[in-house]
Amino acid sequence: MSLSTTGSPGAVPQPVAAPLTAAAIFLVLEINPGPEHLDAVRSFCADFSALLRAVDFREPDAGLTCALGIGANAWDQLFGSPRPAELHPFREIRAGARQAVSTPGDLLFHIRAQRMDLCFELATQIMDRLGRAASPADEVHGFRYFDNRDLLGFVDGTENPRGDEAVNAVLIGDEDPAFAGGSYVIVQKYVHDLQAWNALPTETQERIIGRKKLSDVELDDADKPTSAHNALNVIVENGEEKQILRDNMPFGRAGQGEFGTYFIGYSRSPRIIEEMLENMFVGRPPGNYDRLLDFSQALTGNLFFVPSATFLDAAGAAAPEAAPAESIQSSAAKNDGSLGIGSLKGDFLRE
Repeated sequence: MSLSTTGSPGAVPQPVAAPLTAAAIFLVLEINPGPEHLDAVRSFCADFSALLRAVDFREPDAGLTCALGIGANAWDQLFGSPRPAELHPFREIRAGARQAVSTPGDLLFHIRAQRMDLCFELATQIMDRLGRAASPADEVHGFRYFDNRDLLGFVDGTENPRGDEAVNAVLIGDEDPAFAGGSYVIVQKYVHDLQAWNALPTETQERIIGRKKLSDVELDDADKPTSAHNALNVIVENGEEKQILRDNMPFGRAGQGEFGTYFIGYSRSPRIIEEMLENMFVGRPPGNYDRLLDFSQALTGNLFFVPSATFLDAAGAAAPEAAPAESIQSSAAKNDGSLGIGSLKGDFLRE
């Protein structure tokens, strides 16, 4: 039996377009080997909405939401065929010293609320409910920084779509009707060399980003280099600029000298973000890369599919079709190493 029929145009999406919040936890897990652990994860998916409601009900004004994403290799093991049309392991990009790395990850929990205690409680309940079925690959606790700035000092997310535009940017429609209401999400954890960055004159920083630091006003085209961060992240096809929805968060440990940005981008096609990454790391044209990468390093990289809530609610009632018999392997282990960049367009870290 296949679950794909639950992805209909009437499917209820997960809260991928939820409003920005003051706190977030990004929890990436690997499913442990063994059919019993796959069964446990399928059962968890079916109970996920009830678990979220139980925590949210205790503080209904805190805006708690959580989106659950599933990696390509985990999808094959959990649900078999068909797979969402554009779901695949995160594809690494290597251009000299600049690398968009691919790292292990089968499940993503993007937990958001106005208070960190609600995020932490839900993350605790998730880990308790999954038990021995999954192990942590990465966990980042993010926070809003002043007026939506990153730790580099610039406003992050100015050009995010809003309202119906946001929904149209992130939710799959007729292009993959079996999974309508779903979304793709790419996450990367970047750390910054703040000492080197802060040594730059403000005008130099502004030319790297493509915006004024204080006012957040975009630089005029005449003053903005073609390698500016926001210039490389605008791609136009047939006169239309494609968009994604970002909910990036600063994170860090001051005592350890760790300062970072957790990038998370939702889109109805991962090719949008993949092309932005190629522009950043390889350059447009090649060599005209994003100079922000001289001060920032990507430590992780994952691609997940966020199925509709309707799909998840039915997950425990069906066995996968044609699921491989071998134990689960991480996305990094099966990565084919190719770029696979598409021709769509969009927008990356902050623009």
